[in-house]
This record gives sequence, C-alpha cells and structure tokens, in this order.
Amino acid sequence: MKCLETLFLVLTLLFSAGCGESAGEAQPNTPPNNANTEIVSEDQTMESNENNTLVVYFSATGTTEKVAEYAADILHADIYEIVPEVPYTDKDLAYYTGGRADREQDDSSARPAILSDVENMEQYDTILLGYPIWHGQAPRIISTFLERYDFSGKTIIPFCTSHSSGIGTSDTNLYSLAANAEWLNGERFSADTSREEVQTWLDSLGLISDTTAEVGVFNFETHTVMLNSGYEMPINGLGTYSLHGDECINSVKSALSNGVRLIDTASAYGNEEEIGQAIREAIDEGIIKREDIFVTTKLYPGSEMENPEAAIQDCLDRLNIGYVDMMLLHHPDPNDVKAYKAMEKFVADGKIRSIGLSNWYVEELTEFLPQVDTVPALIQNEIHPYYQENEVIPFIQEKGIVVQGWYPLGGRGHTGELLGDSVISEIANAHGVSSAQVILRWNLQKGVVVIPGSSNPDHIKENTELYHFALTEDEMNRINALDRGEKHDWY
Repeated sequence: MKCLETLFLVLTLLFSAGCGESAGEAQPNTPPNNANTEIVSEDQTMESNENNTLVVYFSATGTTEKVAEYAADILHADIYEIVPEVPYTDKDLAYYTGGRADREQDDSSARPAILSDVENMEQYDTILLGYPIWHGQAPRIISTFLERYDFSGKTIIPFCTSHSSGIGTSDTNLYSLAANAEWLNGERFSADTSREEVQTWLDSLGLISDTTAEVGVFNFETHTVMLNSGYEMPINGLGTYSLHGDECINSVKSALSNGVRLIDTASAYGNEEEIGQAIREAIDEGIIKREDIFVTTKLYPGSEMENPEAAIQDCLDRLNIGYVDMMLLHHPDPNDVKAYKAMEKFVADGKIRSIGLSNWYVEELTEFLPQVDTVPALIQNEIHPYYQENEVIPFIQEKGIVVQGWYPLGGRGHTGELLGDSVISEIANAHGVSSAQVILRWNLQKGVVVIPGSSNPDHIKENTELYHFALTEDEMNRINALDRGEKHDWY
C-alpha cells in the first residue's frame, strides 16, 4: 500500500469519524451576495428556486465537512453528507494497523455501504464532491457513491482535504466511475482553509453567480431576508433580554417548537448558557437542526470591547453551539473599531458568520463605517410605533444593511399603552388579529426584522403568525402617524 509521509496525518485520522448534517435527502442551504432593500409580498409571483447545485461530502475528522459547508453557503447550494451504513471507529481509521480503512484502500473492489440516497439527484446539474485523502486516494465510499447514480450530462468537481498531500491522482482515478459526467480538475484544501479561500476557488470556476438583487429583500413566503454577508436570516424571532434560568430554556424551546428560527441574546443579558442549553436540547430532541436556526449575540462596551478576542471566545464558549450566526457590538465605545476588527477575524475563522451593530444611528455610522473593512450585515435599534426612526431606517437600508428592531412592542412598562392604542386596536379588529400582530406586521412591511420578547408560549406562537394578513397603505400611514419620537430606553 502506498505510504503517506507524515505522522500528523496518522494522528489526525485517529480521531472520530465524520460529523455533520443528518444523512438522507440533500438539505437546502442558504447564502449568496449583495445590494438593495425591498420587500417581496405574498401577492408577487415568485420564480421557481429549485437548486441545481449539490455539494456532496464524506468527512472523517470534520475537515472536509467545513470546506463543504463553506462551498454550500457561498453557492447557496444544497448539501448532502455521505454517511457510512457502518460508521468508522477510531480503530478502523488507525493507519498501518491492518484496520478497516487500510483493508478497504488496499482493495480496489471495496464498496462500503452508504446509509441513504440523494432522493432528487435528477435536479442537480453540478456536483461538488469532497473527501479526505486516505493513502493518497479517495476513500472507497466515494466509489460507492459514484456508482449509485447516473451522472450523464452532469458536471462533477472534486475537492479533497489533507495535511500535506496534494489531490494527486485521487480525482482522475474516479473519472471512470462516472464516465458520462464532465469532470473538472480537482482542488486540495488544508485543515485551516478559510471561507475566503473556498470562495476564491469557486469564483475561478465561474460558479458564483450575481445575486446582488436579493440582498435586503424580505421574502414573505420563506420568512427570510438575504444579508450582505451572503447568509439568510429569519425576519421574525425571539428576544431574550429578560429571560433567565428554566424560564429562558423553556421559552426558547417553546419558540423553536413553534417555528421560530431566530434567537437574539447578548453577553450583557447573562443568559447565553441557557440559550445554548435550550438549543442543544432542541437539537437532541429532533425539534431543529443547528443549520436551521439563526443565533445572534452581542459584545458589551467596556472591558469586553477592550479585550475583544477573549470576550468573543467567551460568548462562543457560553453558547456552545459550534458557531454564532451574527455577532453585534452592543453600543458605541472608544474601542468599538478594535472590537469590530476582532469580530472580522472570527468571521475569517468560521466561528462567526455575520457581524453588525446595535444602537448605532446616522452620526455614529457616518463616523464608524469608514474605519472598518466589512460593511455591517445588520443594525439593531429601538423601533416601535411611538419611536419610528423614519430617517434612520432608509439611511441604513440604502447601504445594503438590514434593519432589526428591538422593543417592537414598546418594552419596559410601555407595552400595555402601545397595544391599547385606539388606532392599532381598530386595525387589529378589522383583520381579526391581535394588536401585537399588527405592530409586528407593520415593522415587517417597513423592512424591519422583529424580535419580540416573551416567556408566554401562547404569545410566542401568536408573534409568529404574521403572514396570513397584510396592512393596507392607509393602515400603514395611520400607524406611521403615531410617531412621537418617544424613546423607551437610553440606548
């Protein structure tokens, strides 16, 4: 058997077998790229969005999985993990011991069984095929996959991960297994490959399409908006400012059970550990998958922004959910540029996906934005009918930045007054919905993402039911006229 030179690879392959999405039908992913802000209503005819690109991968130590996820994110492609019917153990993966992996790589006819099928392979025109290098070649389970489907007329682009070996003949040796496909030259990636490196490779292949018109668009069918970072974010979620302990855990799990996919927290809330526990429990109970939810947290001014790398890692450790979808700076601070640049580094490392700001207004943004390299994906400010920010919102949106509103229902002792406002109550009665639903829908139709907070399961559920009615132009104008410029917190 052909030897590999490095002890590092031997040690690496002693770790656990591949991890990632559950096996089965290809899972839809999310991302592409930048620009204007608009709203797609339910009444507009939507073009078919069937995906024609699939990222397929087998991962032994998680390295290939990371590159595959980057590729799927960048291309907005579906993703499918090749999961062995009999998982590989550490003993199976121990090199030069006569173990399972050694025996399979020695036997060109070996075909390890795969747990499940890609049920809709016919829809895909382009297949990115990822695998680790085992003894200089692709694992035999890749051969199993290639012999399972008809790839006639499809394009296959292989990529591999290894410590030091190149892709070598590992890709060309696969060509005969799908001879009717068009094979492109493969690419090798290391364990520390960044998202930007994967994007550069895909761009060189001409696979990254121009999707700038999608950024900032509120899609009322999928209940999501495309961020300028290339990720989709739900447009309604749960705020957790006042939630702690079991109440926090139960509220988050109730929200996830009722379809909420956006959870907002912050280090200053003191509940990141509970949020993380609730999410992990929901994943274990089959309520959600990690890739289906969007989690936001924030760094607070003072010591956290003074020592941002440690503070960011603390947030990640407290949440303990693998990565954070969005991290914001909670308020302006003398060290805010330093802290923002630290977040940019964590984005490059794949630990944070998008970054933004909270409680930044026109003056603050005008000073801040020229000092950083990454345009914020999101700005989160207080927004409700009594404090509407009608000049700030378009200023932000025109820069390709999505706006999110905290305290959408008034907050801190003001909710009752706002929900009881005669204009809002009258509109609610006309639609057969609650005042809270009217206010949240008003925000959405203004292009503002909403994160109302609640510990009441009925209210949490009600706050998600925002898509079966729409406010008329007259009703929007009547609520717009309620603006008092009345801020309900100091931020």
